[in-house]
Amino acid sequence: MISIKNLCKTYKETLVFNEYNVDFSKGIVNVLTGKSGCGKTTLLKILLKLEDMDSGQVVGIDNLKFSAVFQEDRLCDNLTVSMNVRLPILNKDETKTKEEIKENLNKIGLNGLANKKVSNLSGGMKRRVSILRALMSDFDIIVFDEALKGLDNDTKDLVMNLINEKINGKTVFWVTHDINEVKYFEKYKVFNI
Repeated sequence: MISIKNLCKTYKETLVFNEYNVDFSKGIVNVLTGKSGCGKTTLLKILLKLEDMDSGQVVGIDNLKFSAVFQEDRLCDNLTVSMNVRLPILNKDETKTKEEIKENLNKIGLNGLANKKVSNLSGGMKRRVSILRALMSDFDIIVFDEALKGLDNDTKDLVMNLINEKINGKTVFWVTHDINEVKYFEKYKVFNI
């Protein structure tokens, strides 16, 4: 169990969370929904330790490894697709990793693009590279903040097949405005923030 206890968070004078309490299950997809500005991304940033709480605590994440797909792709435009994906896993066997990257690129419809610079990709292609980079990292918990935005339905299906392959048994936080995305998951629980 991952528990958020008595979370308080404000931005300037805007109260986002006031004594907020919630328990998330490990090993399933925790789907976070709610209107824009309600605090979904803030909650993720607190879990990732990228944002400080005013007060409260998060229990159950110590010594766990995180990976994340943010709303922005956060790629290095001057590097190739392969190098962007390899950044968090540089200590792995390079030959094995290159083959794994090519195989996974094929699975998400990016065949033959491993050596292409990210700056030459479309928005949807960059999104898929960002997702693949997160999935190939070594993680216990993975966070997806509106990961499928900008992808057409056929591409979503390809990407979700790979996501489901890689998240099996892992703890997932999935932020979405489209509750229909839960159709892709076997085990999930929805939280309206």
